[in-house]
Amino acid sequence: MKILLTCAAGMSTSLMVEKMKKAAAERGLDATIKAESVDKFVDLVTEYDVVLLGPQVRYKLAEFKKIGAENNVPVEVIDSVAYGMVNGGKVLDQAIELIG
Repeated sequence: MKILLTCAAGMSTSLMVEKMKKAAAERGLDATIKAESVDKFVDLVTEYDVVLLGPQVRYKLAEFKKIGAENNVPVEVIDSVAYGMVNGGKVLDQAIELIG
C-alpha cells in the first residue's frame, strides 16, 4: 500500500511518516509512506492508494477530495488527536480503513 501525507511544506508530517513506517514494519505490512507539500498533491495523487492531509491544511479537503474521487484515491484529514500525539499506529489504521 502507498500512503501520501501532505501538509504545508511536507516537513511537519515527516515525523509522522517515520512513526507510521515503524508501525507498519511491526505489523509486517508492506507500506510506502511519504510526506510532501500540498503543492505536489495534484502531481502525485495517482501514485498513491490514499492521501492524508495534516490538520493544518484541512482547508484543502474539499478540493483534494474531489480530485481524489476523480482518481479513485480516498482523501481525508489526519485525526487531530493522533496527529498531535504523533500516533503512527492510529494514523496507519486510518489509512488502512480508507483504502478498504
